[in-house]
Amino acid sequence: METVEITDTMIRLGQLLKLANLVEDGAEAKALLAEGLVTVNGEPEQRRGRQLFSGDVVAVGDHQFTVVQGG
Repeated sequence: METVEITDTMIRLGQLLKLANLVEDGAEAKALLAEGLVTVNGEPEQRRGRQLFSGDVVAVGDHQFTVVQGG
């Protein structure tokens, strides 16, 4: 499992997917989400604007990312 460090209190799912190098832009993120390949904390998620906070776990296929808040 990898971590994605954020500087604010939250990040949107589409931004995290780009930060984790899983997609190049919002259109790719939207397509990935529409295919049902993304889960947040074990639940399927299709909203690119979903707010993620420290401790949330995002999974895409074999990739898992935990959101952590940096200092």
